[in-house]
Amino acid sequence: MPHFAKPAEGSWTAHYPELGTSPVDYRDSVDPAYYEAEREAVFKRTWLNVGRVERLPRTGSYFTRELAVADTSLILVRGKDGQIRAFHNICRHRGNKLVWNDFPAAETAGTCRQFTCKYHAWRYGLDGELTFIQQEDEFFGVDKSQYGLKAVRCEIWEGFIFVNLDPDAQPLHDYLGRFAKGIEGYPFDQMTQVTKYRANVGSNWKLFIDAFAEFYHAPVLHAKQAVQDESRKLMDVGYESLHYDIDGPHSMQSSWGGMAPPKDESMVKPIERKLRSGLFGPWDRPIEFELPSGVNPVRHKAWGIDSFLFFPNFMLLLWAPNWVLTYHYWPTSYNTHIFEGALYFVPPKNARERLGQELAAVTFKEYALQDGNTLEATQTMLESQAVREFPLNDQEVLLRHLHQTAHGFVDDYLRQKG
Repeated sequence: MPHFAKPAEGSWTAHYPELGTSPVDYRDSVDPAYYEAEREAVFKRTWLNVGRVERLPRTGSYFTRELAVADTSLILVRGKDGQIRAFHNICRHRGNKLVWNDFPAAETAGTCRQFTCKYHAWRYGLDGELTFIQQEDEFFGVDKSQYGLKAVRCEIWEGFIFVNLDPDAQPLHDYLGRFAKGIEGYPFDQMTQVTKYRANVGSNWKLFIDAFAEFYHAPVLHAKQAVQDESRKLMDVGYESLHYDIDGPHSMQSSWGGMAPPKDESMVKPIERKLRSGLFGPWDRPIEFELPSGVNPVRHKAWGIDSFLFFPNFMLLLWAPNWVLTYHYWPTSYNTHIFEGALYFVPPKNARERLGQELAAVTFKEYALQDGNTLEATQTMLESQAVREFPLNDQEVLLRHLHQTAHGFVDDYLRQKG
């Protein structure tokens, strides 16, 4: 397996000289005070992806999103005018959580004509306006027009719903930048067969992004799942991506692999041959389309996957066999977070295609568990602070960028606080 071409500077890290080459200080992943600043600087001021428009298919469709890192719960709803809006999930009377079922901390979804508070039956329209106050004449001149639900900025990109708690933040399209522009036109709307995973992870949120932002670990950590001969080859020559890129706070890597069907079917398991599917997804492409310019940007014949990190916590992976994977990393404390993975396929036409998608999903779960299995061990030893700085190689250039980006947001926030 040959090494792929590096930029003229000789390394990807040198290609982005502002990143430097010094060891990286990982105290940003173990310091509770830093985490509190990060919550304010990052998660209350940047655009956060909270779902897709397919979850809100008709008037009155809604779902809630718990954002513990930002101290709030949100309602996402499609109004009578077809517009998708976001509101803080709080009743304006006494602060009760407005939309929930049996467990207040659990997310929920459904369809309704209005939202009614469980405590005193105040009612709100789908546009957030207060429409009814129980025993209104008992209050003292309350103007209902001044007590609608508190709105949150909500914008859509390619069917992905984003929110921002900062009312003065730049528009979503400007924030997502060049990478998003280069992806526009990808047929996300055709990939509506969805499988989701969710896990509580005992590590800082950035550590799991680190695990998915490099393939240096692949031939070691995944050796038992991979073909042994191939794993040894990778360990001998290294696993390098085709391309790395940085755009402001965002980053991407373009990698080889994922060709379907594989050139040598003896490398795969019998069930994979039977169902024509595996880790890289179903082998038979369900749709054909021209890739947008930002996908496989170097147009390499060995291309298999592009992985985009839209800072802070939304990772979007586009696979050559025409399916999509998303990762979200939601902090719950300085050393815990919720990981969400979702696989999006074109709906299957028959049972074999459906089973092939299921096989891809369970195979992904196994690899994700292997990646996640290291995180708590990493977190506990980082917290010992026996070692604080760690060297990163050229294939870990995006890790270097991630931690510097988080530091930049926190530093700017602390300067503004004086």
